[in-house]
Amino acid sequence: MASGLARRLGTGDAVVVGLSAMIGAGVFAAFAPAASAAGRWLPAALALAAVVAYCNATSSARLAARYPESGGTYVYGRRRLGPFWGYLAGWGFVVGKTASCAAMALTFGAYVDPGLARPLAVGAVVALTVLNLFGVQRSTTAARVIVGLVLAVLAAVVAAGLLGDRAPGFATPPALHPVTPWDVLQGAGLLFFAFAGYARIATLGEEVRDPRRTIPLAIPIALGVTLVVYFLVALATLRVLGPARLGVSQAPLVDTVTWAGAAWLAPVVQAGAAVAALGALLALILGVSRTTFAMARERDLPGFLDAVHPSRKVPHRAELAVGVAVVALVLVADLREAIGFSSFGVLAYYAVANASALTLTADEGAPPKAVPVLGVLLCVVLAVTLPAPSVVAGLVVFTVGALVWVLRGRSRRARAR
Repeated sequence: MASGLARRLGTGDAVVVGLSAMIGAGVFAAFAPAASAAGRWLPAALALAAVVAYCNATSSARLAARYPESGGTYVYGRRRLGPFWGYLAGWGFVVGKTASCAAMALTFGAYVDPGLARPLAVGAVVALTVLNLFGVQRSTTAARVIVGLVLAVLAAVVAAGLLGDRAPGFATPPALHPVTPWDVLQGAGLLFFAFAGYARIATLGEEVRDPRRTIPLAIPIALGVTLVVYFLVALATLRVLGPARLGVSQAPLVDTVTWAGAAWLAPVVQAGAAVAALGALLALILGVSRTTFAMARERDLPGFLDAVHPSRKVPHRAELAVGVAVVALVLVADLREAIGFSSFGVLAYYAVANASALTLTADEGAPPKAVPVLGVLLCVVLAVTLPAPSVVAGLVVFTVGALVWVLRGRSRRARAR
């Protein structure tokens, strides 16, 4: 059957789409908790997070070429490893990205007004959920405008941080703790949050020219550009704030320009962070609600979520459920907890993606074995080295998900009799 999508995108277009998915609000939020863990080894943690992202994106790209369907690793896991692993991947995506939604909402609030971060976050979630219910989506053009704005803001932060001098009155606080290899791994797990979205390139198989060549080429280019940008931001923030002050900052990039003697840039950075957070939040709510809808259609989540509004043609029940869940998480979690929990869920999701890629044969476009093997290993290692509350909460949520699977399976077998 011929594809219904036009193959209009070249390598440059695919790279821009990847950048728009990666360079967003995560960079405004993840550096502080990562610096609290990794200290001056933040750049090393960043490089390790990029390696994990490359393995995950490469495995996802090969699987997407084999299974050009909506659902991502939820589909790949079901096809390659069995229904349970696909379900577990979908569960990890939904819970992890729901936490990402909360993190983006809290990032918006922290940069607009730290004293009102939580109520502002709740308001943002409610407003964007309502917009989604009316079928308002972030277009590709809007996404590119947002990434352009974010790149301009980050360039200003880097210039101020690397070229400016510390403002009068700055005092460097003592280091929080001696940094160990475990801390660097933890920092990498937290920074993984800032690379979220790279797999968007892997979903372009039906829209790019010569996808077997274009997608594998676009992934490392987009990841490389993102890594360079993030590396420069890390150097700038560390130079101005130092790891201890960076580690406790609520709005690290605003603090960077302020203490670098460019306080006039602070409102620009605040505005850029707010726009980036809202854009990321809108896209995340859309993605989580669609995966929730897909899982409900397969009865891996409650069937009442499998509903499309008759006139607006949106999965309104799934969108409402996601909105309620995000608001609840915003009310009880802080930004750092949301980032850690999100990273745990998404790392588990990509561990299943890499394991699925391991089953591909050469005729099916398998990547070099080292890529998915390293991907599985690093996903597991980074997940278990995250802050203890994130690991415990993640294990509890995944245990609940597994129990739901078992109980629903028994219920289905009972009905079948």
